[in-house]
Amino acid sequence: MVSFIQQLSIMAIPLLLAVIIHEVAHGWVAEKLGDPTARLSGRLTFNPLPHIDPIGSVLIPAVLILTHSPFLFGYAKPVPVNFHNLRRPKQDMVWVAAAGAAANLLLAFGFSLLLRGLIVSDALWGIPSLRYVLQPLLLMLRFGVVINCALAVFNLIPLPPLDGGRILTGLLPWKAAYSYSKLEPYGFFILLGLLLTRLLDWIVGPPMAFLLRLFLGETLLM
Repeated sequence: MVSFIQQLSIMAIPLLLAVIIHEVAHGWVAEKLGDPTARLSGRLTFNPLPHIDPIGSVLIPAVLILTHSPFLFGYAKPVPVNFHNLRRPKQDMVWVAAAGAAANLLLAFGFSLLLRGLIVSDALWGIPSLRYVLQPLLLMLRFGVVINCALAVFNLIPLPPLDGGRILTGLLPWKAAYSYSKLEPYGFFILLGLLLTRLLDWIVGPPMAFLLRLFLGETLLM
């Protein structure tokens, strides 16, 4: 139980930041492109309460930590977007969908800079009383990089209803886009099948490894 609480205390803040900013980015870009639905719904806020999904933001991450899962995942309540309000619905859908992953990659970059700055700060590490705070902070920043890269890569899988599926739908010609969008009701089951057959590892593994090497380098990957 102590180990679980320690893990949760390190992972909770980066995970909440990652999923909340991901959703806020969708709503913010949608408003810039003509749809104020997210703002009118009170979702353009960094207050976590309107975004927390009891299952995706609390239960699933807690169970994964408690069962010592090799990966951690979570999600917030999807920000409402009315694509019909967008000035160019099909084209603008691409930008709205891509905003979440872009925000996560920017967050990963920010966490990476803070992590590297903390590691090379000899003045801070030279104060014995601060070491008890700096070590958990270092782990928190490293996890911030990992979870943001994971969310970006996972959400860019080109399968509806993930962001990657919406991006691909927006890029395809109308007829092909309409046919492809019909996959959305089955998207969850396809993802579940990919997960159970370990094919998901083959899909997300290479881009995830590339991003972690980019943001953490070989030393911090250990």
